[in-house]
Amino acid sequence: MIAGASGFLGSHLRAELLERGHTVTALVRREARGADEARWDPYRGDLDPGLVESADVVVNLAGSPTAGNPHSDRWARELRESRVTTTRVLAEAIAAATSRPAYLAGNGISYYGDHGDALLTEASDSRGHALLTEVTREWQAATTPAAEAGARVCVLRTAPVMDRAAAPLKLLLPLFKAGLGARLGSGRQHMAMISLRDWVGAVAFLAEHPTVSGPVNLTCPQPPTNAEFTRALARAVHRPAALAVPSFALRVGAGAMAPELLGSLNVRSAVLEEAGYGFRDPDVEAILTTGLR
Repeated sequence: MIAGASGFLGSHLRAELLERGHTVTALVRREARGADEARWDPYRGDLDPGLVESADVVVNLAGSPTAGNPHSDRWARELRESRVTTTRVLAEAIAAATSRPAYLAGNGISYYGDHGDALLTEASDSRGHALLTEVTREWQAATTPAAEAGARVCVLRTAPVMDRAAAPLKLLLPLFKAGLGARLGSGRQHMAMISLRDWVGAVAFLAEHPTVSGPVNLTCPQPPTNAEFTRALARAVHRPAALAVPSFALRVGAGAMAPELLGSLNVRSAVLEEAGYGFRDPDVEAILTTGLR
């Protein structure tokens, strides 16, 4: 069962799971259009308990878009509430079920906050009070009812998925193709990222491997710095990228999202690597080759 199955990541995950022979039910907030859909309203706590009882795995990818006006209180509130509410409603339903399915709960690597060059794994701490860092803490805490009831819970700490059909590449490509690609600040900050096929493959792997639980970083094994990413994307589109955006300008223009652009997240997916998942795109060159096809 997938909440958020109509979104970019959810639609690709749904297709992959169907390809692997699974039966997938999409939770939708409109009237269901077939046997593979079921209506729910998380803000009213409206969810058929029988759906949860019959599921082996529940995946939550629901949430309002991250892209928006970073200076808007309404945007920030919806960003937080849409993720925390849906996560909590599903966690409570799982906790109340007689036969508890596994819970793969969406989240983000912003959980860690800026750690400079330090290598981060799932055991690393969370630092700072940036907007997305605080949201991810609450987002993760909302899974508590399911975990305390004994369900297998995987918190999907997802890095930006680099694909031409999704942000940030969808936003960056026109700029880089116009020769306006630019390093952000010093460019020394690490940029964790993952290819679409590795994100889908990793989540499907977690759905099928009942021994893995807890936080899981969904990020490539060799995260580049921002300067390395900028050079790699410029090469990929055969354009120069000699510009730089000053840190102070980013802090003013990006508002609450500035820490996501200037903070350093040198994140590794120790859990997935130890569990035996093999990344197909381990570094920025491979990720861009795949993502720009």
